[in-house]
Amino acid sequence: MAIASWRSVNRRLWRILRIGAPLALVAAFVYWIRFAPSVVVRHEVVRGEIVAEVLGTGTLEARVKTTVSPKISGRIDQILVDQGDPVRRGQLLVRLDSLELQQQVAIAQANREAAAAAIDRLKTDKERAIAVFNQERKSHGRVEALFAKNAASREEMERATEAVAVAQAGLSRAEAGITEGQKLLIAAEKTLHYHQARLADTEIVAPFDGLIVERQRDPGDVVVPASAVLTLISTDELWISAWVDESEMAKLSDEQSARIFFRSEPERSHQGKVARLGRKADPESREFIVDVRVIDLPRNWAVGQRAEVYIETARKPGVILLPSKYLAMREDRPGVFLNRDGRAEWKSLKLGLRAPETVEVVEGLDPGDLAVIPADPRSTLRDGQRIEP
Repeated sequence: MAIASWRSVNRRLWRILRIGAPLALVAAFVYWIRFAPSVVVRHEVVRGEIVAEVLGTGTLEARVKTTVSPKISGRIDQILVDQGDPVRRGQLLVRLDSLELQQQVAIAQANREAAAAAIDRLKTDKERAIAVFNQERKSHGRVEALFAKNAASREEMERATEAVAVAQAGLSRAEAGITEGQKLLIAAEKTLHYHQARLADTEIVAPFDGLIVERQRDPGDVVVPASAVLTLISTDELWISAWVDESEMAKLSDEQSARIFFRSEPERSHQGKVARLGRKADPESREFIVDVRVIDLPRNWAVGQRAEVYIETARKPGVILLPSKYLAMREDRPGVFLNRDGRAEWKSLKLGLRAPETVEVVEGLDPGDLAVIPADPRSTLRDGQRIEP
């Protein structure tokens, strides 16, 4: 009987343990979640200067750039510069094969000389025609005087008149020949100038001081007008063509200061100034271009490299600052959790300027307040929750 009673007690204890143990674990878990202190990171609120900036991302571009290309078709004989070479205005960059054009210039020169020589011959013919005409006029005058005295026959008078007319026609023909020869000489000279210009076009020179940033062709390549051989940029003014959200447009103006971070040197900023604002927004991304002049370049740079631009739009000294990561939104209202005697207390804030990592607090905080956030980014805080720094 005693043994049976003992067994009954054991079964009851086992049932209690089997049900109570999980309940105890659940209770402990709930207590831990609900009442255990949350480990937090705290920040003491201070006054300081805030700089509001607008972010844009873009590429390094040259304000003045050109594609070096030939005016005529031909085969490249020499390329005298390469990528990365600085050049001066008027410096010879590319030379095309010019043998055929040199021959055409020589032929045109010979034609021009022949046309000039023909004019000299025609002028001599004119002088002879003038002499003949003068001689025939004199003869006609003598015959006419004799005819008036009945000392010459009518037939002689007619022959003299005819001879003057023939001499006059010869003179007119000589003058027409000279006019035609002069026109031929002008045509020959224009043809010569044309071939000389084409010959000059076999040498391509730099249109301005700059830097060769790309070479697209090699000697032996056959090129046609507008074929890209070299890409030349002016290094007098380089800028970042940055895409900025159109909602920031009202904050921007020319000559605003900017910080530029090239992705090749993300830890170092370079000075810049807004050069001009774009007047066309992209219909899909809703962004527009802002060109920011680069005042100091990194040691190594390349046209087209990516960079982030922070354009300064406002600056305030002596304001209450709060790191952006300490903001806690509640019903679309900004606020912050403060450490109040070991418990989290949410407080509504009125914000002012915003910087990339800091905000200005206009109302709601005082210097010395301790703002807190969970040490574990996956955790959240509640009003009144115990906290442990």
